[in-house]
Amino acid sequence: MTFIILKSEFRNPNYIYISHILKQKVPTMEMTFAMIKPNAVKSGLIGRIIDRYIAAGLSVCAVKMHQMTSADARGFYAEHVEKPFFPELEAYMTKGPSVMLALGGENAIAKVRAINGATNPAKAEPGTLRYDFAPSMTENVVHSSDSPESAKRELDFWFKEDERYAYEMPSLKACCVL
Repeated sequence: MTFIILKSEFRNPNYIYISHILKQKVPTMEMTFAMIKPNAVKSGLIGRIIDRYIAAGLSVCAVKMHQMTSADARGFYAEHVEKPFFPELEAYMTKGPSVMLALGGENAIAKVRAINGATNPAKAEPGTLRYDFAPSMTENVVHSSDSPESAKRELDFWFKEDERYAYEMPSLKACCVL
């Protein structure tokens, strides 16, 4: 039996270190950015949200928890800084940690946007994350890239290239690595 250890000081030959397994690049995989926003983190929804992405056949290629600063919010949402709603958005995004995700798979951008639902939860389809969990348009629990160009920009904003690990999801069961 082989186990995968994420970060460990063990040097046991029966363990495979995940960083070596996932370092391979899968060239045909589309990668996109998604964020679990502060109210979803505070509400304990991280696992439930990531489960939905995985159940749709998406791979988690990078993950980090980070509390945005005002500078982060202004950089990440640069196109919105001059809009009237930005001060409320900035206050919301800096009030607690968010979880940043790089998600990969076939049609990843479209899949993530469909799973998330309409920005306004009142207009979101039943079964989407925003319909199920978002209390308002401002606090709409998740963000995702809307195009390949925004995916690249947003991924580059939060993750270095060598922090992203592309792999195809073989199934929803754990796989053997040896």
